[in-house]
Amino acid sequence: MRIISRRTLREFWEQPNYSDSKGQLEAWHDEVLKANWSTPQEVKAQFRSASILKNNRVVFNIAGNKYRIIVRMDYQWKLVFVRFIGTHTQYDQVNADEV
Repeated sequence: MRIISRRTLREFWEQPNYSDSKGQLEAWHDEVLKANWSTPQEVKAQFRSASILKNNRVVFNIAGNKYRIIVRMDYQWKLVFVRFIGTHTQYDQVNADEV
């Protein structure tokens, strides 16, 4: 899969309050890059804790659910658009189906 964009992840982990997320985010990034998903079920098979939402959104739990990433998937073009990354508390304040 192609991830748009790694820069969003990097900008998050470079913030002093979130520097502990770097290793986990890099691991997630590397695993998603190697993936070749065609359906939400394939995502769920690889990431059992992922939540499949409407509007092609998927929520990934990072660092034991301390952080969450919301992505929009384009399965046809093998694209993963990072729409949000934040703490669980920050996640609770956004509409994951729309972000």
